[in-house]
Amino acid sequence: MNPPVLNIDGTRFRDHVGREVTFRGINCAADTKFPRYPDQPSHIRDKFFDGDDVSFVDRPFSKEEARTHLARLKRWGYNTIRYVFTWEAIEHAGPGKYDEAFIAHTIEILRMMKEYGFYVFMDPHQDVWSRFSGGSGAPMWTLYACGLNPEAFQATQAAFVHSQYPDPANYPKMIWSTNYTRLACQTIFTLFFGGRDFAPNAIIDGKNIQDYLTDHFIAACRHLAQRIHEAGGLENEVVIGWESINEPNRGLISWQDISVIPSEQKLQKGPSPTAWQAILTGSGRACEVDTYEFGSFGPYKSGRELVDPKGTMAWLPSDYDDTTYGWKRDPGWKLGECLWAQQGVWDPAEDKLLKKDYFSKTPASGKQLDYEQFTNTYFLDHYRKYRNAIRSVHKGAMMFCEAPVLEIPPDIKGTEDDDPLMVFASHYYDGLTLLTKHWNRLYNVDVFGVLRGRYLAPAFAVKIGETAIRNCLRDQLEAIRQEGLKYLGTHPCVFTEIGIPYDMDDKYAYKTGDYTSQALAMDANHYALEGSGAAGYTLWTYVAENNHEWGDLWNGEDLSVYSVDDTALPMASRPEFASINPSGTSIDRASPAYSYSQSESTLSVTPANIKTTLKSPSISLEQTGTSGELSTKPGFRAAEAYVRPSPIATNGDVLKHGFDLRNCTFTMSLKASKPVAEDYPTEIYLPEYHFAHNATTVAVSNGKWTVDTDEIDGGTMQILRWWHGVGEQNITIKGVKRRQGMDTASNEEVGYMEQYRRSLCTVM
Repeated sequence: MNPPVLNIDGTRFRDHVGREVTFRGINCAADTKFPRYPDQPSHIRDKFFDGDDVSFVDRPFSKEEARTHLARLKRWGYNTIRYVFTWEAIEHAGPGKYDEAFIAHTIEILRMMKEYGFYVFMDPHQDVWSRFSGGSGAPMWTLYACGLNPEAFQATQAAFVHSQYPDPANYPKMIWSTNYTRLACQTIFTLFFGGRDFAPNAIIDGKNIQDYLTDHFIAACRHLAQRIHEAGGLENEVVIGWESINEPNRGLISWQDISVIPSEQKLQKGPSPTAWQAILTGSGRACEVDTYEFGSFGPYKSGRELVDPKGTMAWLPSDYDDTTYGWKRDPGWKLGECLWAQQGVWDPAEDKLLKKDYFSKTPASGKQLDYEQFTNTYFLDHYRKYRNAIRSVHKGAMMFCEAPVLEIPPDIKGTEDDDPLMVFASHYYDGLTLLTKHWNRLYNVDVFGVLRGRYLAPAFAVKIGETAIRNCLRDQLEAIRQEGLKYLGTHPCVFTEIGIPYDMDDKYAYKTGDYTSQALAMDANHYALEGSGAAGYTLWTYVAENNHEWGDLWNGEDLSVYSVDDTALPMASRPEFASINPSGTSIDRASPAYSYSQSESTLSVTPANIKTTLKSPSISLEQTGTSGELSTKPGFRAAEAYVRPSPIATNGDVLKHGFDLRNCTFTMSLKASKPVAEDYPTEIYLPEYHFAHNATTVAVSNGKWTVDTDEIDGGTMQILRWWHGVGEQNITIKGVKRRQGMDTASNEEVGYMEQYRRSLCTVM
């Protein structure tokens, strides 16, 4: 086995010569959530339920198109890819039937990613379980295995599915995520993590449904890992590790009372049934449920709605042909009846709830459950099983442990699960911006602080003003990282999902070309990431076919940094470097410092040498295929905020780094314990858009530096290389300062602020 391209050193990643590697990554790609053949974005109704006969070959993109996309991502400074794939893509045809063509395509794309020098970790992705329950992930046959009928979900509101919505073009924004608290997902995740305890009679092929589902899921992932292993030249050389199942959810496990909506359920939008009401409507009963809207201060009750399935059940009928997939269901598991009625949770004869606290404790022991208990038992048991299966093939795989979103991670510090090759994988989204699709420049909320009970009342978690908002986002990410250290132990923290919606304010930017709000939101998120102390991130997301009409082509989301309908950020051709040398001596172009050299005497800035010390290296910027006008105003899909400088490989430890977009200034501090090897300097990505010809200044505490450009498939990637001394070192790089949109607040925001002030007066 080849030595790994990366190692873990405490909370840091290091390359083969010991430099700290900072992950600046992207999720590639969100359109792997749905098939390519037939091409089935989530709004397409035709052949939707022909889920067995599909192909995900050419996801995330075809071999012919791959280099275009990979080169673009590399030129934008990304060095890490979270490789998104779904269980459905591997095993859609039926239990144990693997799509080897998709696996072969995946291996070919991974080989191309290796050519471009990406670090890759594999992400078995799911959202609200499956496409057929409103999200992505699991094959259609898993729903039938659970005794559910996906074709009845719309009538019973067991799930809101985009293609089944009466008018897919007006599918309510972000309502898909409420499927976690609707019957289909609540049931399946309960079975996936705790079926043995909560549905002991759910036996299929001699196994409890929990083992049937998890065994197939883990086996499919292991099979992909085995094929990657057999292909050779990929393990550790490009595929550095595997993430656990994306955004795991407890289902109903640890719900104290299914007849009420729990206080910790912060997301409510549209019809919001209690779990008990969802059970009733799932069995064809009519129920009147509360409806909610999501405003600037969170969800609020907007009315009531009658949900009447008119006798339609979300469960498979008793005459369903249960031989389709070749399994044998135990006679004790009856079709045509609610599974939870069969567990004695309720009485269908009288529609009476019998055990409202059925999921609140472990049935065998009677031990009380909460979310922490779920994470430390049910989730952790699954994670161990998955980890061991992957490691049985990929021996040195880094395991990216992703616990339930924004929940306390597993308490394993100092135990045998405190794995030296584990990475803490966390997700974070600015919920107010994501759900309202609006960047509020006046206030935001410390959601993580509210969840951890740090405020006497939610009103005190409101942060007012741009600086406070940015610091609030940063502090939340830092708190998440610190929580990982407390519970998981000393491991790198990577935010494997974070991003912003681009279709803000009813797609205002698409009508005007003004991406000011998106740039401000994206910059605030990156400011938070850079200040959090995390080992890196993978931004959500990249979609090769994103367009202004359908966004990411999935559930109305529009978070892709790329769109076919937007202007690409102009890239430079290879620049000519001028001979700039304060000492007056000639530059040896064979030297590592041929582009720009500074002697020790010129590194101390004084009135006498300030002009030469801060003189610009030659960094040219020439647009290709765009007008000059576009380069001086918004229109690049807020690319100025995400195509930003970042450390790539650092000799020593990064102490802090960040990019001030408004002033176009990058700063970094590091601490080096040994001299820099000539062939392995500290490297910083410098996007040419910000750091252009004759408009860039660099100041360093000591050493010498160069600015080089690497050819990347028709474009360039600009790198600053720095040979510095030992001890604490600093660098400041100033580029092209462009006007940032700082428009005054909208009337709507002013109104919200007045409402907030009145609410505070009322509280006090």
